[in-house]
Amino acid sequence: MWIKEHRQLYQGVSPERIWRKWIDIENWPSWHSDLEYCTLEGEFAVGNHFMLKPKGAPAVKITLTDIQWMKAFTDCTHFFGAKMWDTHTLEVTDNGILLTNKVVVTGPLKWLWIQLVAKNVAATAPDEMEALVNQLKREEP
Repeated sequence: MWIKEHRQLYQGVSPERIWRKWIDIENWPSWHSDLEYCTLEGEFAVGNHFMLKPKGAPAVKITLTDIQWMKAFTDCTHFFGAKMWDTHTLEVTDNGILLTNKVVVTGPLKWLWIQLVAKNVAATAPDEMEALVNQLKREEP
């Protein structure tokens, strides 16, 4: 199992607004600079999936596997010989909102998918968190 996690504390933005941005998958490209498009099939609910198209790469089907409303959600990408889970967590603390992104890859071919996909997903998480929060701070509450 391969795990990479990034945590960052933010102030000046509400957890409700962050959650609304997270579940608005179709608009992820507005703060994910490396995405061409995202399309959610159905509602934001466990078992449903979305298509995510990174710039310069083929679209991938990603399934929502766990949702803890206003706290966290996990999605899973199935690759040949491996699975990648991406968990997004929102925690209200006395010092602000703690955002966590955790990427986990398992399976016999995990080494391949870590190199091709997971390393980049984990490496861009800090910039995406910053972009999300900065966008919220620029918008009207």
